[in-house]
Amino acid sequence: MHKPTNLVIIMSDEHNPKIMGVSGHPVVKTPHLDALAARGTMFTSAYTTSPVCVPARAAFAVGKYVHQIGYWDNADAYDGAIPSWHHRLRDAGHYTASIGKLHFRGHEGDDYGFNEMQIAMQIIEGKGDLMGLVRNDLPERALSWKIAKLAGPGETSYTSYDRDICTRAQIWLREEAPKHIDKPWVLFVSLVCPHFPLVAPAEFYYQYLPECVQLPKQYAPHERPKHPYLRDYAESFSYDKYFDPEKLSKAIRAYYGLVSFVDDNVGKVLKVLDDTGLTANTRVLYTSDHGDNLGARGLWGKSTMYEEVAGIPLIIAGPDIPVGRKVTTPANHVDTYPFIMECTGENHPSMYDNHPGHSLFTLAAGHVPDRNVLSEYHGMGSTTGAFMIRHGQFKYVHYAAYAPQLFDLQNDPEELQDLAQDAAYATVLSDCRERLYAICDPEEVDARAKKRQHELLTLNGGREAVIKRGDLGFSPPPGYPVVLG
Repeated sequence: MHKPTNLVIIMSDEHNPKIMGVSGHPVVKTPHLDALAARGTMFTSAYTTSPVCVPARAAFAVGKYVHQIGYWDNADAYDGAIPSWHHRLRDAGHYTASIGKLHFRGHEGDDYGFNEMQIAMQIIEGKGDLMGLVRNDLPERALSWKIAKLAGPGETSYTSYDRDICTRAQIWLREEAPKHIDKPWVLFVSLVCPHFPLVAPAEFYYQYLPECVQLPKQYAPHERPKHPYLRDYAESFSYDKYFDPEKLSKAIRAYYGLVSFVDDNVGKVLKVLDDTGLTANTRVLYTSDHGDNLGARGLWGKSTMYEEVAGIPLIIAGPDIPVGRKVTTPANHVDTYPFIMECTGENHPSMYDNHPGHSLFTLAAGHVPDRNVLSEYHGMGSTTGAFMIRHGQFKYVHYAAYAPQLFDLQNDPEELQDLAQDAAYATVLSDCRERLYAICDPEEVDARAKKRQHELLTLNGGREAVIKRGDLGFSPPPGYPVVLG
């Protein structure tokens, strides 16, 4: 039984877990995240439930896998209908506050379970990315040029939004937290960087000189994997065709700068906990909704099952959490739900119904559950559902309509060699497939997702209408204009 404490959850957006000092990155500076890991526990094999924003955030809220809850893609956002940890804690008398990006549906009257929501970013027009509902004969994204063209130093609506989120979080901790002393409170601070546009504030961008940038792995066209799932994504999100060497360097430097910008904002929030004496009675969880390809294999953005994308940073610190520990046991965002319940003293049966997670407390203490963590994808730029499990040292990726992939992460951590067609690994492949089917039937799930997407597509006028509406590029923060193209 752990002492109930307050909890600050800091979630960034699209933070590749390999790009932190504490992850061993040779260049990127993240002193505050490094320090948080040093005084707590870091999970080095942690995964998102889905490598795209809206489903990942719905699953994080509810504590279940995407196929359990049915929020499939960036046009099918959380509406509050399934109880979240925010609902359950609020109903138990805890004060729950959210500042920043939620990416929920945003309809008038939706109840997301928070007592308070400040400057919440929701999906555009309550509809989101309708083009993601098109799952065959994929259209090329008209705004794919944005990542390359905009890359460099500067300020954007996203960096301004994150500064506002960080400021409001500091104010909340100083002004509001002292008002809620009867039961532990939870503050959800949800940043939007380092999500593209790849434009970093000058003070962070110029920490990274051109000579510190290396060519992404398997970037040369002849080196790139030829798997059809990757082809579908790269042809729909045709980001890479707009890059030249100068733009490539600027994009990577900007991403590095944005990660350091996120780290700086995390540091400001953590400093307030220290300054106000809250650190002793507050646990902290840092994570991201998913990662980013950042040019590896010629891919940008998310939507794949590689470690850079399906992997996430996951760090916890505070009372009863082991200090300086790195846990290699695979973890998943579904494991944060029971952790949140334990943190706040609400770990009892009424808070659970078919939740698959194992608390981060137990994983940090050394427990190795007999399970396989799952990530799944049913969204934009794909024609088939993708399902990933970790089984020991192996990563198995199953596609409802394509051949699978298999990687040995112990001997090939950069996932350079797909072993799925190697006869020597036939038994491993079969075992992994069986374990995935013990979690869900991927073909049934794929069909269910596409049925829902077809219904939404029809409600929104069909294929041509959503293509005419246009590509979002990226969602604007509240108060900024919507730009479709």
